[in-house]
Amino acid sequence: MGLVPVYIFTGKFETVPKLSFSSNWVDAVWDLEFMERKPLDHIIEDEVCAGGEKSFRSLIHCLLEHAADQQQPLQGVWVILGENRVSVKSLVAVLSSFVLAARTKGANVQQRVCGLHAASVYLLLLGIPGSIANKVFHEVLLDTCLDLTFHCWPQDSGRKRKKDGLKSSQADSKRSKPQRRDSPEMEMEEEEEEDELHFSGQELTKIRNAIAVLVQSLLRLLQTFSLKDRPQMASNCTQIFTKLLYLEPVLRELTFAVPRDLCELQSVPEMAFHGLKLLCSPRHGEQKESLRRVFHRLLYVILMMSKGHSGKPALLVPNQAVLTTRDQAIHFVCHLVDELKELASPFLQILLQHICFQMVEKSEYRNHGAQAVGMLTSQMADMDYACFIKWLFIFSGHSKMVHRLFSVDVVMVLLTQPERSSEECQDPELARFMSHKFLIQDLLFTRRTDESPTVQGHALSCLAQCLELPSLNVTRAVHTLFSATFFHICPGLVSVFTRRQSERQMSCCIFAPAKENLALLLRRVRDSKTNVRKAALQALVGLLKHGVIPTTWENLETLAERSRDPAVSVKKRALQCLGELLTAKPGCMEVQKAWLLGVVPAVVDSENSVQDKALEVLDQVLLSRVKPYSERRHMDNSERLTWNLLDLLCNECRNLGRYFSRAFTIWSKQNKFTPTFISNLISHTETEHAAGAWLLLSKVVPSVSTISCSKILEAWDNMVRSHDVDVTNCCHILSVVGDIAAHLNEDTKGRITADLMSWLKTFSLSLEVISAAMQTLYQLGCSEDIKLTQAFLNQHCGELVSICETHLASVLLSENGAQNLNEDLMIKHLHTLGVASLHCPAKVGKRTVLLVESVLTSHSEKLEELPASLPLSQFRENSLPTRIKAHGVITLGKLCLQHEELVQKYLPVFARELEVGTEVAVRNNIVVIMCDLCVRYTNIVDHYIPNISACLRDDEAVIREQTLIMLTNLLQEEFVKWKGSLFFRFMMALVDPVPAIARLCEYCLLHRLHKKNPEMFSQHFIECIFQFNSYNKHTLYNKFPQSEREKVLFSLKGAQHREKRFRIYRFLLEHFTDAQRFNTTIKINQTVLACFADEELPLDADGAEILSETFNVLSLKELKLQAFSAPAGGAGSEEPEEENMATMTKAVLQVVQKKVVSQVQKKAFIENTVPLIISLKNLLEQKRSPVLKDLMGYLKVTMQDYRNEVKEFFAGDEQLAAEVEFALKTAEKEREMEEQMENCSVTPGAQTPTAKVIEQRTNVTANSFIYSGLTSRRSPVKSCRSVLWLFFRAPGPRRWNVQSPLQQRKSSSRV
Repeated sequence: MGLVPVYIFTGKFETVPKLSFSSNWVDAVWDLEFMERKPLDHIIEDEVCAGGEKSFRSLIHCLLEHAADQQQPLQGVWVILGENRVSVKSLVAVLSSFVLAARTKGANVQQRVCGLHAASVYLLLLGIPGSIANKVFHEVLLDTCLDLTFHCWPQDSGRKRKKDGLKSSQADSKRSKPQRRDSPEMEMEEEEEEDELHFSGQELTKIRNAIAVLVQSLLRLLQTFSLKDRPQMASNCTQIFTKLLYLEPVLRELTFAVPRDLCELQSVPEMAFHGLKLLCSPRHGEQKESLRRVFHRLLYVILMMSKGHSGKPALLVPNQAVLTTRDQAIHFVCHLVDELKELASPFLQILLQHICFQMVEKSEYRNHGAQAVGMLTSQMADMDYACFIKWLFIFSGHSKMVHRLFSVDVVMVLLTQPERSSEECQDPELARFMSHKFLIQDLLFTRRTDESPTVQGHALSCLAQCLELPSLNVTRAVHTLFSATFFHICPGLVSVFTRRQSERQMSCCIFAPAKENLALLLRRVRDSKTNVRKAALQALVGLLKHGVIPTTWENLETLAERSRDPAVSVKKRALQCLGELLTAKPGCMEVQKAWLLGVVPAVVDSENSVQDKALEVLDQVLLSRVKPYSERRHMDNSERLTWNLLDLLCNECRNLGRYFSRAFTIWSKQNKFTPTFISNLISHTETEHAAGAWLLLSKVVPSVSTISCSKILEAWDNMVRSHDVDVTNCCHILSVVGDIAAHLNEDTKGRITADLMSWLKTFSLSLEVISAAMQTLYQLGCSEDIKLTQAFLNQHCGELVSICETHLASVLLSENGAQNLNEDLMIKHLHTLGVASLHCPAKVGKRTVLLVESVLTSHSEKLEELPASLPLSQFRENSLPTRIKAHGVITLGKLCLQHEELVQKYLPVFARELEVGTEVAVRNNIVVIMCDLCVRYTNIVDHYIPNISACLRDDEAVIREQTLIMLTNLLQEEFVKWKGSLFFRFMMALVDPVPAIARLCEYCLLHRLHKKNPEMFSQHFIECIFQFNSYNKHTLYNKFPQSEREKVLFSLKGAQHREKRFRIYRFLLEHFTDAQRFNTTIKINQTVLACFADEELPLDADGAEILSETFNVLSLKELKLQAFSAPAGGAGSEEPEEENMATMTKAVLQVVQKKVVSQVQKKAFIENTVPLIISLKNLLEQKRSPVLKDLMGYLKVTMQDYRNEVKEFFAGDEQLAAEVEFALKTAEKEREMEEQMENCSVTPGAQTPTAKVIEQRTNVTANSFIYSGLTSRRSPVKSCRSVLWLFFRAPGPRRWNVQSPLQQRKSSSRV
């Protein structure tokens, strides 16, 4: 061993080789202030390193034994060194050489371990009394020794190995997502590829053990060496200990109790926590300052961030190690607060405020942060807790969205804790803040009207979660919001709110009725933002489930409507919510209806995932719960629910039958219908659930190859013999009989056919049963030979046609036939005639057609002599009731379907009837007939589409709605094209006086037609201006033929219709792409403005209206390019503060896109628009036209983005440039005035609560704040938005204010 002191301490004085160090080398090392390593002579260095780390361990062991020997004074170490002529200065220099060698980047394992042991020796020597006098202490060397833990630990080795693994994994998948690095920092710049040292597990263990020895040495130093006069060193130690928390996992639960011996501390993080606790002792300075330092560093551990000496904190990957360390840090803070009591309470308040203020938007971090706040507040006394809630209330209105969002998370965590008693609070003003009712009503529920959709949605989601909490007070508080009135503002907040308002003014209460709260929630369900709608749905279902609001059809219908929401995620959430509500209230019939209304139509949704979800739910609820019937077995609730839902589908919800059939079509391809399932259904056909069983059988049987027919035939016989037949059951049984016809023998078919014919000839059946019976008759006659099938139909259906013809003749051709008319019997004969004629067109003669015509006229024999253009109502007055005429029109339409010559004859009649007819039912049925005929005779009916579309402005809402639906179907299937005036007539439905029709039109346009033809809005936009203003002087636009009646019907000309016109313009522009907006603007310049500038269009009264309208359209914000008008961000921006790489890349691309688009738009404006504007301005000034005002308004809006380039744009007209600049300045002043008026009121008493809170929040931060020793450079407007009162700062001469937030607020107000 080359180091003599080992033998001195162990008492060995054998002859050993003495090492002599050059005094020049030692002086050089000290002169360099240990900043650089001065190399030893290589011979001496080899001799010193010969013993390796074993020599250092022996030396450390000797020093520890000497320190443990209480009989020998510690100062004896210096005496022994002096007696052996060992220079302390040389010893420190040698130790520093090892320490600095370990800091080099390419240091090997031995160098790192020896350096760590050398640092341990130095710390042990420093802890011996007399070290200062012997000049062992050097601040730079001490800091170097402390930092050695991170220089020696190979932090990058894990990341290097991870990158190698990622290359192979990414090669296996083309769509692999970016992998997270093992390094805790998510935002780390990639270093240059260099050769790195890789250590084995054994080598890493050596380094870790050496680090543990160094940390133990530091702990021994802190037990004896005071840092009271060395605040910077104390801060460094605090930072080092917090970094060591992440070094390795702790395998046991930490107690933070003071150990009897440091050797009991097994893990490095355990030692680090003990070191932090030592730093908080009075030995190392004022405890308040020590607590501030420790809490400041633990703040970032709790926030899961990495914070250096300067710069923005970087987020850590929230893996298990980071989460465990975070939990340990929280428990350690709780331990300190529990031990130090009142001394630590102010710092706990500050820590909580900083956790709230520095929280990021990522939901995972917010959730963990809120949990941390909840754990820390549990350690607070009642008064301190109330003060924090008071601060949180103000913080919840901060200008930054993430702060308001996090306040909602904190509230939800606090609600899970036991409620504190307000009676124990000594301050009556703070008592209210302790209740859960305040958290819900004044903090959580207030955010429902937040300006940010994200906060709105989160608040509503949390409101729903409140009802799931076990606390009775929480549930009662939510019930209060929707069942009674409550106070928004507490009089006790007067001292915090404002200095300008008196207590009398601030104690006013605002009542919010439960009805208004529910109405607001229902509006949020229809909000424009997807996340708000989803959250509102969740809240609405929670209120319905727990009986907070009644299960009225209005509330349930609102919920069911969202299953047809434009957003896929909202559809899925609606289906989920309906399922939850049905599970909670399975016996409520209204809930069952709402569930069917929401789920069943979703099987035809355009999104496959929604279809799959709906099919899965229907399978679970309606199919899988069908069990065989047994009188001995009692039905459970789930099975009873299934049959209740099927009964509703048979009765009140029969209109959902088409969607339900679609589900079975899909299931049949999946082979879901087993023989067992069918036998289970058949077993229910004679029970009280027969209607539901026959419904399912009618859907299932067509896709089944084999089925037992005996039960079905038995049911058919019973039904034929029965005098009281249920219509729905009868239709389903007929459907099943028709579907099994292929499995029946000829005798059975003949028997059933005879029964059917005898049944139909009675004409006692309902219209639905007649249609079903005719379909069954057709199926019974079907065979492989088409001729045989047609012969069967001619025989039976022809017989029915003949019977109906005879009855019509007896009524219409008899003088007294109309007097003894049986209206229902007449309708059934007409209906049977129409249905039967479709199967046997050859059996329909001219006499049959004339008899049907006679239903609509009084003398059919004279019909052919009258012109075809006359309507049915003009032939002669008919005494038959309107119902019979309406059914007669339907029958005539069915006759036309099979005879083209009838179509040619009656289409003009139908068209004229639509125009002048007075009977609503007849005109409604004519619309249906003409649209059905358009499918089969497209070319013939196409000429009459204008007559059909004219019904979109009919006086009757039912006809307008029917026309809208029928035309949408034809357009969707491309039987009709967007020709002539059809598009503009469709647009008129957007401003229909009935809101339901307007919403239906919007749905049809956006979700049915626009998807098929994305260019149709932009193609017709400019012509809308001319069409709706009835302007036809342009050479290109509004040139399609229209009658005077149609022109009047579809005109929106005049100031009284301006709002309707611009509602249409905005709707169209909102669904433009940026390319369409840009091209439309250019086209308006070329085809409208240029025509007026060149005086191709006269600037008369009509022309002035068109030009004025054009400028107003160009000024619409919806016409502005979205890439150019997107928000740039800021304090109130919705964009997250910490973004991943994908989001950052997208943001960069958006910035680049914005610049490119801005340049293109600027060039187009200068080249195309500016010359036209100058020319038009001169022309308008010459004619003294009032349109000049609209032109200047357009320039004022357009030049907002180019306010600094006005002179460049209008270099050709300096006067116009000056006028535009003046207008922009005036608009800016007006905008500033409006903003001031929003925050202030003329009379103090009239100030709104929102303004009061804003003013209060502004006054709270009147003083400037300092963070991390840097003065804020924010503008006064922005800095006043900050809610943070106290701060963590780097140690320095300025003393830190340890008053509570409220005390500091009061003291600052006195100043």
